[in-house]
Amino acid sequence: MSSPPATLPRAPGHAAGLPSLRGAWFAPGAARLRAGPALTLFTLLAAAAVVSALSLGAYEITLPRLLAAVRGALLSGLADPSADQRVLFDVRAPRVLLGACTGAALGVAGALMQGLLRNPLADPSLIGVSSGAAFGAALTIVLGPALLPGMSAMLGDWTLMAAAFGAGLLVTAVVERISRVGGQSRLAVMLLAGIALNALAMAGIGFLSSIATDVQLRALNFWLLGSLGAARWAPALVIAAMVLPALLLVLRLAGELNALALGEAQARLLGVPVERVKLIGVVAGALAVGAVTSLTGTVGFIGLVAPHLVRLAGGPDHRVVLPGSALLGAALVIAADTAARTWFAPAELPLGVLTAFIGTPLFLALLWRQRERL
Repeated sequence: MSSPPATLPRAPGHAAGLPSLRGAWFAPGAARLRAGPALTLFTLLAAAAVVSALSLGAYEITLPRLLAAVRGALLSGLADPSADQRVLFDVRAPRVLLGACTGAALGVAGALMQGLLRNPLADPSLIGVSSGAAFGAALTIVLGPALLPGMSAMLGDWTLMAAAFGAGLLVTAVVERISRVGGQSRLAVMLLAGIALNALAMAGIGFLSSIATDVQLRALNFWLLGSLGAARWAPALVIAAMVLPALLLVLRLAGELNALALGEAQARLLGVPVERVKLIGVVAGALAVGAVTSLTGTVGFIGLVAPHLVRLAGGPDHRVVLPGSALLGAALVIAADTAARTWFAPAELPLGVLTAFIGTPLFLALLWRQRERL
């Protein structure tokens, strides 16, 4: 075997002559040159989406008034808030925070699943967390008072969120357990198990919808279609505290995901702990997606579209794809929510409906452009 290039470092314990890809660029050259401008672009898009979301709405706050409200809050606090400050900090800021967490979690989880499964069509729903959370919410809305009266009395307004989060993690744990054979996680089995449990969860939701009252059915449909309307500071901060550590953990897997693109056997030869990477990735992705889904409901296509757009702009290196997907996912969700609550004001369009309307044509366009490579 020929010796590796001098520019590629060896990791401790690697076989002689095998370079390490841990932390290395996946595609030096063009991808590296595009990485900086691409991440800058996504950062600017996220910032523009945040400013627009804070400004626009039934009560419009112009940019000078927005800056004045923020400056006044920093200098004098909110002991006697103005009308602008009440709208900004009590209504829109927690909604923007929740939207940013939702988009970042879905975008990173989508990039993570596509990297782990080496499948450009993978998204977070394949590990069962979204459908599990949806079923947990549906079960709580329709049968919760009868089945879990003690839980409702103990958790109060947090009952629905806790049930959805727990059900999403439970389904993900079942999928991961089914996929584990001889101490190794088989990704093909995980994919098939996720599809089967997704179908089972949707069947359960259909059954619960058929026996729900009109009031329960309206609540169920609104939750299943996705919305940031439940954003308040307390739950939004709880979600942020759960999502941020999971995302930081996933970002540390960028080098390993680059190596996995070569195949599991090659990644093992390069010293990558493949099973550990898969377990950490699935658990972290499930925690992030389960947390946001438990409050926002089902928001589709962000985890599928955002990573593809990032790869087109910045190349396939996961050190660009993962943070880029977080930034672009946050920008897309915040922008979609702004449109959902302003286009048909005073009515509010469900967020999941809007992301599907926008995401489907965009994804089909990407698929058309890359159909010969798939």
